[in-house]
Amino acid sequence: MDTTVNQIQEFLLIGGPVVWILMGFSVIALTIVLVKFWQLTALRAESRTAIELALESWRNQDADGAIAMLSNKRPVESIVAYSMSALSSVSQDVSTIREEAERRALNTLHDLRSNLRPLEVIASLSPLLGLLGTVLGMITAFQNMESAGSQVDPSVLSGGIWQALLTTAVGIGVAIPVVALHAWLERKVERVAHLMNDAVTQVFTSQEGKRLAAATSREVLHAA
Repeated sequence: MDTTVNQIQEFLLIGGPVVWILMGFSVIALTIVLVKFWQLTALRAESRTAIELALESWRNQDADGAIAMLSNKRPVESIVAYSMSALSSVSQDVSTIREEAERRALNTLHDLRSNLRPLEVIASLSPLLGLLGTVLGMITAFQNMESAGSQVDPSVLSGGIWQALLTTAVGIGVAIPVVALHAWLERKVERVAHLMNDAVTQVFTSQEGKRLAAATSREVLHAA
């Protein structure tokens, strides 16, 4: 254990400030991934079971039963429940209900995408920081070679070069998993967006949705 700790400390000392920054990036990225994974899992954002059952009840003209099946704590179900409830109340124009459902959906997706941008930034900056560390290390190595004059020891030069290349390896090592995890989380949010759009569209285009929309239009015209 002590040997491993000593090796890590030596590794960080050799890499210099750039490696410390990259290690910090990796900790931040891991924290963001764990938080987003917990968020998506806790919300069960991609769950379709309750939505499918609610849509079936909605098509069978059981609006109250359909709404009762949905949870306002889950992102897709809350938008679907709002759409069903608003259409059933016949107190708003259909276009207004659509606009409000779209606004809520965009806000929900914005919340689900929060903190994904820092992952993208870390994935982009890590290789560049690694390359910067390598360039600075190579400059130092060649300065030492110049100072040695004709008494250059090839082992010293090669040691300086591998130490310089270390930062590039660390930068790429941080960037690769971050890019993969960022793409995975983005894909999960895209699936939630598709499910949300599909479910809400079914609410408005089903026979029950059309019937309530027509009733809403008649109420609005009568009130006017």
